Amino acid sequence: MKTIKKLGLVSAVAFAMLAFSACDDSSSASSDETSVSSSSVETSDLDESSSSVDKKSSGNETKDKSSSSENKSSSSTKETKVSSDSKSSSSVKSGDSSSNSKDKSSSSSSEITDYVGLPCEGILSDGNTGKIYLCVDGRYVLYVPTESSSSGPYEPFDQTLPLKKFEEERYKTFTDSRNGRVYYYLTIMGKDEDGVKDTIDVMAQNLNIADVTLKAGENMTDDTKIERYCYNDDTTKCDRYGGLYQWAEMMGFNDSCNTKSCADLIQPNHQGICPKGWRLMTRHDFEVARSSTEYGVHGLRSEYIFTGNNESGLSLTGTGAYFNQRGFADLDSAFYMFYPSESVFQDKVLALGQVISRYTDGSGTARGSKFDAFSVRCVKLK
Repeated sequence: MKTIKKLGLVSAVAFAMLAFSACDDSSSASSDETSVSSSSVETSDLDESSSSVDKKSSGNETKDKSSSSENKSSSSTKETKVSSDSKSSSSVKSGDSSSNSKDKSSSSSSEITDYVGLPCEGILSDGNTGKIYLCVDGRYVLYVPTESSSSGPYEPFDQTLPLKKFEEERYKTFTDSRNGRVYYYLTIMGKDEDGVKDTIDVMAQNLNIADVTLKAGENMTDDTKIERYCYNDDTTKCDRYGGLYQWAEMMGFNDSCNTKSCADLIQPNHQGICPKGWRLMTRHDFEVARSSTEYGVHGLRSEYIFTGNNESGLSLTGTGAYFNQRGFADLDSAFYMFYPSESVFQDKVLALGQVISRYTDGSGTARGSKFDAFSVRCVKLK
């Protein structure tokens, strides 16, 4: 007879000290900016001229591999990268995601067991086979491990923990066919920065996808593969918090875009490294989510080690970041996210992003180095 045990919850890591000051922009997000100390973020007041790039944000360039070594698009003078071995002169890492060979599924369809599809409650582990089953939408699915632990067998993080204190029935699930990972997402209704009503379907978890996991000190330079960092070089942290990605990596661009402007490559509904049918979260989306809660940023943060009440359901957690100049920092203390946008400051081409601290209900937009690595959130295409 198979022995089954219910897995215990992963213990919380110790709180890290936050090293940045947040500007309270609960009344006007368009005029505030956050400075991250010891990192390469430059601080200045945002102006409307920089938002013109914001409005161009989002697109569907993704990293792709094919049997061809190099190809030119008939509809564009820009070259797209389709080779797994060579680099093109373009700043775009991939073409149309519909031909993405990384959309291969790692799902459990070929390993159906007695437990897959059965009613569930919590995570179960088969003591005989070693298989682990996650509870998704009230039914068991087979967990496909992509992370490992040097200290022994790894028990996957219960992804429902950051979602608590919210109407759980509002969450739906989506499976990324590229690696079989299941994401929770929900519909949020609110108003954008101009007060216009809008609705978004947004992931309640950070993206976690990679062909290669890099170590601190290594740069994301392989334009044929999706690369990520995991906090403190621990891949189990990617399972719990999602991956950390440099700006060009997130955008699906050639790594040269970390050192130069690639604003002309930013497309409407920019897909980047999000799954097919999804796009990168923009500042517009962030404002819609924030306006949906009476408590502002407090309502965006998860109650799980991030001192929020998760009224919005967005379930932000303190994922920390990788700073090119000082390494990993701010785990469980701050959430960092790049937007698919650029900003020029003192003749430097920087990335525009969002910073949220667990210690204040303010938030701020920040201009930062594209070589830093932040979390990624995806929004479903309408």
